[in-house]
Amino acid sequence: MKGKIVGILGLLLTLCLFMTVATADPWWNPTTSQFLTSGNVQNLLSRVSLYGILGIGVAFVIITSGIDLSIGSLVCLSGVLLSLFLHVDYLPFETHPVVSVSKADSSFAVRGNAGSFAPGARFRYVGGKARNRVFTIETVTEDTSTGQVVLVTAETPARDDDSGEIIPVQSVTVRPSDGSHQYSAELRFPAHEGLRIQPRDRLTIVNATDGVTTQDVVNVVLNKAGLNVHLRNDPGIRFSENCSAYVEQRHQRMSVPMALVLVLLIAAGLGLIHGLLSTRARLQPFVVTLCGLLIYRGLSRWLTNDDPAGFGEFQEILGVIATKRLTLVSNANGPVFGIPYPFFFLIVIGSIAAIFLGKTIWGRYLLALGRSETAARYSGINTQRVTLCAYVICSTLAAIGGILFSLDSRSISPSSFGNFFELYAIAAAVLGGCSLRGGEGSIIGVVIGTAVMQVLNNMIMLLGVSQQLEFAIIGLVILLGVLSDEFVRRIAAQRRLAQSRNL
Repeated sequence: MKGKIVGILGLLLTLCLFMTVATADPWWNPTTSQFLTSGNVQNLLSRVSLYGILGIGVAFVIITSGIDLSIGSLVCLSGVLLSLFLHVDYLPFETHPVVSVSKADSSFAVRGNAGSFAPGARFRYVGGKARNRVFTIETVTEDTSTGQVVLVTAETPARDDDSGEIIPVQSVTVRPSDGSHQYSAELRFPAHEGLRIQPRDRLTIVNATDGVTTQDVVNVVLNKAGLNVHLRNDPGIRFSENCSAYVEQRHQRMSVPMALVLVLLIAAGLGLIHGLLSTRARLQPFVVTLCGLLIYRGLSRWLTNDDPAGFGEFQEILGVIATKRLTLVSNANGPVFGIPYPFFFLIVIGSIAAIFLGKTIWGRYLLALGRSETAARYSGINTQRVTLCAYVICSTLAAIGGILFSLDSRSISPSSFGNFFELYAIAAAVLGGCSLRGGEGSIIGVVIGTAVMQVLNNMIMLLGVSQQLEFAIIGLVILLGVLSDEFVRRIAAQRRLAQSRNL
């Protein structure tokens, strides 16, 4: 194994030297090399870190002589689930469903309590077929037999309707900030019993002639006149007078820590299912994980209705762990070079994985299982439990990688995000010394193999090689890795045979 690591490390250094010379102008001056620019090196470190996490996960399965083809789809599903768990809805503080709208009578029949309405009050009609607009109530009549309230308005609806809802609005005034505060505009909102406005809520401001705008709330100050609501952005002069507004309260599905933990637990559960199907149902890992590849991709597309998914306001908070860097070198113009944060994830995960594989009894069980399941079982190893452990680790690391990948890309296209990531992970593991027959592999080798794959990909871009050859190169790398593994095995077998004859 040490010989394989030395060999792949030599290949990595050779590729780096070649790229340094090939992208320098003149070739003998490394300071002009595009490969060694800080931006390119930082990008390489980030790519190696993200794909390295996936490679470490699949290495555990390959060591047991298994395979996991669902990694790419699980990466996508993890990102989609995190996006859904962190989704934020903004709902009006008060709404009343509309039963019917009469253009001839200028009236709205709604469900609710007559005490919620008063002559002179205003509301916005939304969700119906007619154009959204603001209406002023003239009379309120309650029909106790039907439980409906009929509102006659000063304005005439554009058409009859039987759908939508009305939202009570308040007259407001908006004035821009004088520049001495950390907000762009201030909105004076009349006090309303039971109304709660909090920072991070939204206000929808309606102008009868100039349309609608929705603004984020940054602060709320209560005084005798009502509420002074500070807005993040100035809605403009069009919304400074003769405006109405209503509150859209913020509803977050779950907290960030809970969302992250839930995604990891779901991924671990899926890995457990893979292991159970492979051990208890005696299905081939190739078939099990191939089905997972298709199922998880389909689920991702169904959950998002095949629309791109993102993280909204949480991108700024969570995106730091995937996109920011620890600055090591800077000048007067700003940071020059830094270590991407995902690299620290790789170091921590790689260190734990290396200790687990090389220094614990479970690591020895994994290697023994890969060499011979029958011999491992006869020696007292619970092979089913060890296999389950490998698949759970693989799926959990795929979820961690999926979270980092999705935060790094800022958007998830469920039909293509994560496509072929399993090929990069498997190629890195095989290139790093993991035998597809099982029983061999090291974490440091997988990380170096990942670096080789990413340098090859970087070479394609910097040297202007056709992108269409990318997968051909990956295929050749896997083929060469398998051939070299078989070659080494045969030489080792011949040596053992020669030694036994000498004895």
